[in-house]
Amino acid sequence: MTDLAVSTYWEAFKKTHPQAGDKYLAWSFGNTAEQADELLALVLAGKKTATSSLYQLYRWTNEPIPQVGDFNIILDGHQQPSCIIQTSQIDVVPYAEVSAEHATLEGEGDLSLDYWHEKHWPFFSEEAKAANFRFSERDPIVCERFVLLAR
Repeated sequence: MTDLAVSTYWEAFKKTHPQAGDKYLAWSFGNTAEQADELLALVLAGKKTATSSLYQLYRWTNEPIPQVGDFNIILDGHQQPSCIIQTSQIDVVPYAEVSAEHATLEGEGDLSLDYWHEKHWPFFSEEAKAANFRFSERDPIVCERFVLLAR
């Protein structure tokens, strides 16, 4: 990712959304270039309107927990800006209590809660393991809904 590409993308967005200000984050979905591209494609197709993250990750990285109204530039697998989303809802719930509705809104696989668990348990477990932490069903998950604002 080049900072110039991201800031240029943001400045172009602000021309049509002057209320956006100067605060945004730039990131990609998943933990591989392939995942970033696959999940981005779901967002661009309108199938993915939610995501989830391990609450503890924000503590470990000293990053702020997403807030309603946040702007995010979503990067593709090559770390190039591809779209802008805005957070519309945040719920923090234990992993075991993530809802079937949320799983469907994530837009992945067969849209079921079973599929969500099948993919997210290893993902969150690996993130936790990297921080010398053991992931459990009681650990909080940040369930974030968003709207696609620009491509």
